[in-house]
Amino acid sequence: MIAGVAAAAIALGVAQLLSIPIGGRADARTAVGAAVIDLTPGPIKEWAIQTLGTLDKPFLAVVVLIAIATIAAIAGTLETRRRPLGSAAIAAMGVLGCAAVLSRQSATALDTIPTVVGAVCGVAVLRVLTPAHPPDNEDHPDTGRRKLVMLGLIGFGVVTGVAGSVVARLAHSVTADRKAFVLPRPRFAVPPIPADVQPKGVALPSFITPNTEFYRIDTALSVPQLSHGDWRLRIHGMVDREITYSFDDLTKFDVVESVTTLTCVSNPVGGNLISTGVWTGYRVSDLLAAAGVHKDADMVLSTSIDGFTAGTPVETLTDGRQALLAVGLNGQPLPVEHGYPARLVVPGLYGYVSATKWVVDLELTRFDKAKAYWTRQGWAARAPIKTESRIDVPRSGQKVPMGHVVFGGVAWAQNRGVRAVDVRIGDGEWQPAQLGASYSNETWRLWSLPWQAKTPGRQTITVRAIDNTGAVQTEEKANPVPDGATGWHTVNFTVVEA
Repeated sequence: MIAGVAAAAIALGVAQLLSIPIGGRADARTAVGAAVIDLTPGPIKEWAIQTLGTLDKPFLAVVVLIAIATIAAIAGTLETRRRPLGSAAIAAMGVLGCAAVLSRQSATALDTIPTVVGAVCGVAVLRVLTPAHPPDNEDHPDTGRRKLVMLGLIGFGVVTGVAGSVVARLAHSVTADRKAFVLPRPRFAVPPIPADVQPKGVALPSFITPNTEFYRIDTALSVPQLSHGDWRLRIHGMVDREITYSFDDLTKFDVVESVTTLTCVSNPVGGNLISTGVWTGYRVSDLLAAAGVHKDADMVLSTSIDGFTAGTPVETLTDGRQALLAVGLNGQPLPVEHGYPARLVVPGLYGYVSATKWVVDLELTRFDKAKAYWTRQGWAARAPIKTESRIDVPRSGQKVPMGHVVFGGVAWAQNRGVRAVDVRIGDGEWQPAQLGASYSNETWRLWSLPWQAKTPGRQTITVRAIDNTGAVQTEEKANPVPDGATGWHTVNFTVVEA
């Protein structure tokens, strides 16, 4: 078993080192993890997001390594000098690794070389570590020396794998490119954020979410590294003329700003997969107009550099709601993990149909002709954001002292706006909450509720929102699949004597 793990460690370490000059596409470990993500059924992916949140990718990376080590250990027990079954298993893993690499966007046969060489080294190590006549006694000196060699090889494989991964990230990182990128100055800047958007007397999230706190949910196991000089955006399909834009080409379009709240469809009732930012970029409608969109095209299939796709209704990109090809967030170039150098931001739609990061391709097509990544797995093709609200204070299980307290939270109904928020303590009557100022229909709205805690004991607080169409947030509970969670958020807390 140890021999098998040693062979796998060497195979992975060698492959990782050899992938450095080629780039991230040649990383078989990441490619296998990405293939696992692609092949995993939608409900299981949703469970992972709900359970692990932003830790889902590190968890998957660990699981992949454990699975490889387990298979390798079994392969080691099968290996003999006469019957190299373990070597065959290592070779088979190499073939699967190559298949995973070739399944990635823009991969070529050249990208499989590190995996092939790594698998060959793994087989060679396993053959060398398999003695023709194993000693009968576990205490035999040869057995001890052999185990020491195997453990040394495992250590060498781990060190080279980690070193290769670190060096590869440094070699292909676009951090320096991002720092050198000068964010274009908007011709149409957003109005300043007034101070009264933030209720006083209660610790609520900042109206504008800092870049470091902005939620991140995507399918990229390894963050794509694409420089703004290499970036291109191809617009094709049902258009009068195909166009490919570079950053130099974008200078002929107006630069605009938009304050928009993004929401993930996986956000459960009361969840935190929602953030608000000041986005800088170019109107998608301007880019599409230059290509000449056919009247019967009703969907834009956007594609990321890593192959992720999203299907967005054409009308939402052209109806004046400031759908952007965004290049900046909160006055800075996009963070790499949030799509640098360019991504889509479409107000009013859940992210899986509107917020493609590292976007490089827009195909004009139809919903009855094409399906995107998540819609192929059973999610709704069109996904307008639902009217929802959340309680941030008090937290679940929090102890609240008797006397005057202030509760609060956020509410959202992008592209419609929030008119009012109602709050209920226990089984009492609904009370209108005090609202922070409304910035726009595309952003969330913060609320607060002063309350006098008079009686010790357990209590509940429930919230619901009313949007500007007069629609009241539904009490009906629904899971995020297929088009967003619904239900009133309720929090239990305890009033205690001060």
